[in-house]
Amino acid sequence: MRVARGTLLRNLAGSIGVLCTVAGLAFGLPALDNALPAQRPAGDGPYQVGGRVVVTPPPGARLDVTLTRPGDTRGTVVFVAPGAVRYVIVVTPFKGSLAAAAERLKSKIKRGHEITGTERPVRTAGGLEGLEGSYAAPGRAGRYLVFRAGDVAIEVTVAGSAPALRAALAAIEASTRTLAYRGGTA
Repeated sequence: MRVARGTLLRNLAGSIGVLCTVAGLAFGLPALDNALPAQRPAGDGPYQVGGRVVVTPPPGARLDVTLTRPGDTRGTVVFVAPGAVRYVIVVTPFKGSLAAAAERLKSKIKRGHEITGTERPVRTAGGLEGLEGSYAAPGRAGRYLVFRAGDVAIEVTVAGSAPALRAALAAIEASTRTLAYRGGTA
């Protein structure tokens, strides 16, 4: 049985069309993704982190859209403050105590950093009670805060070179004081 020449040409044209579409997706979408900025201005109003937690970003901060993931029961926001200081807030469901939430965060930090100094109590303008401490790694300095509210833990980490962190710290501390839980009982 012979296949007609027209059928072969149609099959060839269809195959070339599929190949072009796949190539366009394989090379075109990554190129488009790379052309879009990973950071955008964070704005100056309250930002919904997730898990019914909001925060007002520091002035001049940029939002890293590649790492930010808001959600109903959890969320992550990554701000980049002037001086390339990373300011990260992670909200996760949590049923334990504030001390247990602090230990959980410190164990994450200890995977690549050293906890330094002593832990001290901290309070937001809205009344969230938490703990604050500091950590370091070669060439990097950081602060951490942890809060418990409702059914979530709120973990805050701030890291950058020591000079950049010192320069940005006042604005970031003012931002962390705006953290609020909008889910009822703190």
